[in-house]
Amino acid sequence: MGKLFNRAKDFFDDGEFDDDELEDDEEDMEDDEDIDDDDDIEDDEDIDDDDDIEDDEDIDDEEDMEDEEDIYDDDDIEDDEDIDDDEDIEDDEEELEDDEEEEDEGDRREYRRRRRIRNQIIVYGVVGIFVAILVGVGIFAGHRISTSIKEKRLAQEQAELLAQEQTEPEDLVIEAPPEIEEATYDEQLEEIVNSCISEMPLEDKVAGLFIVTPESLTGVGTVTQAGEGTQNALNEYAVGGFIYFDKNIEDKEQLTEMLSNTTPKSKYPIFLTVDEEGGEVSRVANSSIEVIQVDDMATIGSTGDTSAAYEAGVTIGSYLNELGFNLNFAPVADVAAANDEVLGNRSFGEDAAVVADMTGSIVEGMEGTGISACMKHFPGIGTSEGDTHDGRVEITKSLEEMRTSEFLPFEAGIESGVDCIMVSHVVASGIDTEGVPSSLSEPVITTVLRGELGYDGIVITDALNMSAITEYYTSEEAAVMAIEAGADMLLMPEDFETAYNAVLTAVQDGTISEERINESLRRIYRVKYADKLE
Repeated sequence: MGKLFNRAKDFFDDGEFDDDELEDDEEDMEDDEDIDDDDDIEDDEDIDDDDDIEDDEDIDDEEDMEDEEDIYDDDDIEDDEDIDDDEDIEDDEEELEDDEEEEDEGDRREYRRRRRIRNQIIVYGVVGIFVAILVGVGIFAGHRISTSIKEKRLAQEQAELLAQEQTEPEDLVIEAPPEIEEATYDEQLEEIVNSCISEMPLEDKVAGLFIVTPESLTGVGTVTQAGEGTQNALNEYAVGGFIYFDKNIEDKEQLTEMLSNTTPKSKYPIFLTVDEEGGEVSRVANSSIEVIQVDDMATIGSTGDTSAAYEAGVTIGSYLNELGFNLNFAPVADVAAANDEVLGNRSFGEDAAVVADMTGSIVEGMEGTGISACMKHFPGIGTSEGDTHDGRVEITKSLEEMRTSEFLPFEAGIESGVDCIMVSHVVASGIDTEGVPSSLSEPVITTVLRGELGYDGIVITDALNMSAITEYYTSEEAAVMAIEAGADMLLMPEDFETAYNAVLTAVQDGTISEERINESLRRIYRVKYADKLE
């Protein structure tokens, strides 16, 4: 097949061929391919026929010339022409014969050229047909093979399926999905708190450490409603809470409206606080608002009945909650001294154990109503000889003595889950030998209250506008010292803006770390957001 194709290519490339090359090609094609035999035989016959025709034509030509000669002879005889004229006629006949031979030779060449072209066309046609047959056979064979493979695969799958159906089913063991552990209450609360703090700018973080009167923030003489002034003030300083006194309370409707309007004006949850101890120190009960009156703690303590203390906590907490408060600076957890002129009837008594039992019970009752309790005044002011409202006051008990007496009520309150503890301004020389007021003392707050007693709730200073602080420290100094000592919230600084800017600057210059501020905020917001998960 390859040889035949090459011969065809040679025909196409060489253009014209002489007679000898054509005859050699015809002989080669006869040897290579049987399919061309018939064509070659026909070609040979055509050649023989052509030769015969040529011979016949030659004979006819000779006969014609003889006839012509006869004619010429007759003409010569008739016309009596000379013998010289005969010779001229013969010469003319020879020239005519030569012309006819040349013409015949040209016809034969044209015939051979057409036959060569025809043979080339036949060769290429045969090659094309053969290639087409090969391609068709390949496609057909591939299709058959693919079909066979698919049939075998299908048969195998059916056999496997049948084998599975015939096999006895085994007991299916469905594994229970792994239990998804739900986040605990504390984990959920921590997530909410951290989310809130992470979005707060530093200015709001620092402001959130302060509890102030509404007057100190708004500049109004007496605040009895929460309007545009309160809104503007909270936008500028997002304080952590407000404390209200007698002058802020006119009647139930006014108080309820003021508190309810204050909450939505704050960018963050806010403490709305009051001193409602029962007895003499009761801002609401001693106003025009009609509530259930609760005896002073000395009277309740004298009964030795802890359930009475619990009910007192429930009563106070219930009406405070109804009015809109959420933090109460009570109960008093101090152990009174004999003839105590400072505490009077605000304490449950002189017996530390009784005071501890009463304190734990009233905390439970109050916080059960949704009101956060704030025990006061750590480490205890019962034995102090003076009032911190008026100046410096010192207690001389040793740390060991306080452990067996003053600390007991606070430990009971911590065990009951109290949200806040207020630290007083007394100088506890048995704890802080430097003579620093407890509210500004790291040994008192961090070493003893947090370290020894294990308290991790909110620590709030007593009011920083008392003479025990203002006579010895500026607003800036007191605020920064309290935070450094471990306090979380600063109550009523003498000059709020000055104190705020001092703490902010201390954080900005690195004196106080921002993480230290975040630490206090986490304690604060654990309490503020606690009801969000209930």
